[in-house]
Amino acid sequence: QVQLVESGGGLAQPGGSLRLSCEASGFTFSSFGMRWYRQAPEKERELVANIANSGSTYYADSVKGRFTISRDNAKSTVYLQMTSLKPEDTAVYYCQAFVHMTNYWGQGTQVTVSS
Repeated sequence: QVQLVESGGGLAQPGGSLRLSCEASGFTFSSFGMRWYRQAPEKERELVANIANSGSTYYADSVKGRFTISRDNAKSTVYLQMTSLKPEDTAVYYCQAFVHMTNYWGQGTQVTVSS
């Protein structure tokens, strides 16, 4: 079965950095696009970044130039490198994949940006 397991969240100061990881299993990772979403308290879940199986990327305007999505197909893992963090980046971050007509989500990892 498809599983997505995130790690790497935590507390960072404004201007700091964090790297999130999402290890996938149960499907041919290299054949599918992967996405990071986030959900702040009392806000809707929003797409942060996408990486296609080809490696092409997309970023939300709010994170462009600060966040980098990447993938390691040998490790079936997608990463989100977050730099120049702002308090408004505080949210639960979710890894997502659309595999065989089904949406799969990880359990989420909390990122808190505060001094």
